[in-house]
Amino acid sequence: MNATAPQMTDDERARLQRRRKRRREMRIRAQGIMQGVVSMLGPRDVVFDCGANVGVITADLAATGAQVHAFEPDPVAFDGLLQRCGSMPNVTLHPVAVGAVPGTAILSRAADFDADPVDRTTRSTVLPGGHAMQTTGHQVEIIDLLDRIRTVIDTHGELAFLKLDIEGAELDLLEALDRAGLFAHIRLTVAETHPGKFPDLRPRFRALRQHFAATYPQTRVFLDWI
Repeated sequence: MNATAPQMTDDERARLQRRRKRRREMRIRAQGIMQGVVSMLGPRDVVFDCGANVGVITADLAATGAQVHAFEPDPVAFDGLLQRCGSMPNVTLHPVAVGAVPGTAILSRAADFDADPVDRTTRSTVLPGGHAMQTTGHQVEIIDLLDRIRTVIDTHGELAFLKLDIEGAELDLLEALDRAGLFAHIRLTVAETHPGKFPDLRPRFRALRQHFAATYPQTRVFLDWI
């Protein structure tokens, strides 16, 4: 006999509907921001796509003529990124993770990774301890993103666009970029934050969002990327 799934209460159903509505609204807003980003970029611009995955956003950025650097540490996702964007002359692909300091880390993947490896790479992370994650034993390189950004600023005067979708590792990076004053030299930064994935880090994520809301306009730093 099959077990009957527990029925949701009215309050649980209402909370789920609110979450889904907010998710839809965030997605629509992020899509609008992406359209604005594409319209502002040109061949003289340099952009960083961190957490490029299989290159959907990378390809959109590359279509503007901008010089695109795409960073992706999961080898399964990087293979898709290479297939999609490897022949684009204005795209440089980096099979590495990004961080506030250089080093190495063990890649973690979704616990159900094998069910759909390409799709599940969107959850891969170098930050340990994530909910419903498993370590792979695969060691990846972490490069110093601040140093790379400073190099672009020294050469071009600014980094035109920075996307951070790196599954929790964005917390350390956003804090470090803030301390270093680098947001003043990045035309627009967008980031997806992942407090639900790392419950122990929720107080830091909350403090970060409060600080950024008081410090940066969303036209400079946007933390609801999706």
